[in-house]
Amino acid sequence: MEQAKAFIRSLVGEDRFWIAEVFLIVLATAFAAWILALFVARLQARAERTVNPWDDALCGAINPPASIVVWLVGLSLAAARAGKATSAEIFNYAGTVREIGFIVLITWFALRFAKAVETNLADPRFMGKPMDATTVRAVGKLVRASIIITAAMVIMQHFGYSISGVLAFGGIGGLAIGFAAKDLLANFFGGLMIYLDRPFKVGDWVRSPDKEIEGTVEDIGWRLTRIRTFDKRPLYIPNGIFTQISVENPSRMLNRRIYETVGIRYDDAHLMAPIVKDVRAMLEQHPEIDTNQTLIVNFNSFAPSSLDFFIYTFTKTTEWVRYHEIKQDVLLQILKIIEQHGASCAFPTSTLHIADLPELAIGGAREVPAGS
Repeated sequence: MEQAKAFIRSLVGEDRFWIAEVFLIVLATAFAAWILALFVARLQARAERTVNPWDDALCGAINPPASIVVWLVGLSLAAARAGKATSAEIFNYAGTVREIGFIVLITWFALRFAKAVETNLADPRFMGKPMDATTVRAVGKLVRASIIITAAMVIMQHFGYSISGVLAFGGIGGLAIGFAAKDLLANFFGGLMIYLDRPFKVGDWVRSPDKEIEGTVEDIGWRLTRIRTFDKRPLYIPNGIFTQISVENPSRMLNRRIYETVGIRYDDAHLMAPIVKDVRAMLEQHPEIDTNQTLIVNFNSFAPSSLDFFIYTFTKTTEWVRYHEIKQDVLLQILKIIEQHGASCAFPTSTLHIADLPELAIGGAREVPAGS
């Protein structure tokens, strides 16, 4: 080694020897970063062949932070050697930059790993019973926010700032900010309540009877919830609104209801009982009707132009399109049953009844004498 140094000194001169040393340090750093990248790539390929998803998350989070660590160490050593040779003040900050860089890179690695774990927890391929996606996203945001806040406090502590003083100032400042930004805080805590209570999640169809809100939930943020209406327009709702209104979540219904009234003619009154009986039997035998739920078919009322009976039942499916297909089939079968009994559905009619006119008003009037 000493002979190599002496040889290099003889080539470049004593005053420029440090340049060669810096070059060699950078070259060694590049070689080490390349070797590390190959090692991590092989490790990641090996992890992908296993069933365990957590080693994939760990290996995926290692690079590029690990390679940058190698470069950070190498460049800091090169800067230190250059600073020793040139006495330039800028190189005196190499140690501080290295320490801050370590904190930033560790934070970056932790954020990448937390994101990968969040993805795995919500993926049914990796979890036998995947966690609710909304809850996973909420916890992931909290974890990442905690990592960033912790890193910021460590950096501040490194620069000599008192953490206790910062926390005390944050308490006083938080009180002032709370008054100035109460709507922002209301939206923040509204979002927190959505994550905790889970009245709905991303992908649910929701609507509110109190507001003109209806659509599919696309995103639940800390301040806003984005809902895509059925005409495909985005609707942005502050989370604080959800603490003041009632929200209906049709996506969580167990069945869909069929509730219809059918009228037959008064002339078919004697056929009402067998029609109602056959309609009930048809619904009880229908494969898409949930007979474990309430099922009612009864003569209901004497309407102005019809005798009405109603059907009240529930389908097994909750899918909107399939529900209407089943409802159509049920109504067509009801029409068929009515026709089989020789009856007809009623339509609005009016009957005009003319009473007998007085005798003087009709043909029985006396004949008027001529010339009177």
